[in-house]
Amino acid sequence: MRRSIAVLPGDGIGPEVVTESIKVLEAVGNRFGHDFVLSNGRIGGNAIDEYGTPLPQETVETCNQSDAILFGAVGGPQWDDPANDVRPEDGILAIRKSLGLFANLRPVKVYPALINSSPLKPEYLAGVDMLVLRELTGGLYFGKPKKRWTTSRGRRGVDTLKYTELEIERILRVGFELAMGRRKKLASVDKQNVLESSRLWREIALEVSEEYPEVEVEHILVDNAAMQLIRNPSSFDVIVSENTFGDILTDEASVLAGSMGMLPSASLSSLPGKNVLSKRVSLYEPIHGTAPDIAGQGVANPIGSILSTAMMLRLSFGMEEEANSVEAAVDSVLIEGYRTADISSDGGELVSTSAMGNVIANQI
Repeated sequence: MRRSIAVLPGDGIGPEVVTESIKVLEAVGNRFGHDFVLSNGRIGGNAIDEYGTPLPQETVETCNQSDAILFGAVGGPQWDDPANDVRPEDGILAIRKSLGLFANLRPVKVYPALINSSPLKPEYLAGVDMLVLRELTGGLYFGKPKKRWTTSRGRRGVDTLKYTELEIERILRVGFELAMGRRKKLASVDKQNVLESSRLWREIALEVSEEYPEVEVEHILVDNAAMQLIRNPSSFDVIVSENTFGDILTDEASVLAGSMGMLPSASLSSLPGKNVLSKRVSLYEPIHGTAPDIAGQGVANPIGSILSTAMMLRLSFGMEEEANSVEAAVDSVLIEGYRTADISSDGGELVSTSAMGNVIANQI
């Protein structure tokens, strides 16, 4: 089978971890007889340096002509001046918006082999296997007005938290559908005691829940959700939240898995049906950032990117056996004791980014 993939490595450790995902893709192609055609594109800070924009038009065209997108990370201190009109992160926000990628799926799983890599006690981590669903194209990151200005009393800034009924309903519906295929538990996260947008969110959540009587629904305030993720993480099955809350909660949840470098994600424009998405392009990326402090040192953990590649195989290409083979390879390598620096607190054999990619690819 032939599939085209837009590869957007980005900045920092993005190119390093994506390189290892490509090794794994090549191993999958060799074993299962697939032809993955890769097209590279610039995005983020490196695109600003070369083109003056974080998202060149040719990158947009490459994405639109592909079956899926494999993305690394964008940003870095050299582009962090708050006075800059253009920022690397504008590139990934724009590609999500232009492709209608409104649903961000972030699985959080504690691997038994890594249970001692988390700062939490092992008894809190047993059985943790959740899916966090983050709304991706609304809320504070996109609401207008969004600006800064100066008055006689000093500098001011405003961001607008805005949601429509359609935006809230569609992400909640995806959450309920995913819960139906899992343990039939859904936690809807809001801040309805303070925010009008959250009161609308909860109202719509209550309405949609009537269509899914089999799903046990918990309406939970975001501050309580943040606490329960640490105190009782195994109680969660599917969590659904608006954009900003989901961004923060999933970074917190990465502690459960031992490292942010372990967590994959998929950004979708539609709900997976029979394991295959519609023909619209979806984007796959690890949840971590560019980690400029370790970029270029060969110590980054590529597993989040590699597991994102497994999600791409399953959700965009319908390659269930191939996705399972990648996930099984990761399991096997962790059981054998291979560790990158971020997950090495329990000992094991410390390996580089490239070496971790090699041992996983060799297991395919």
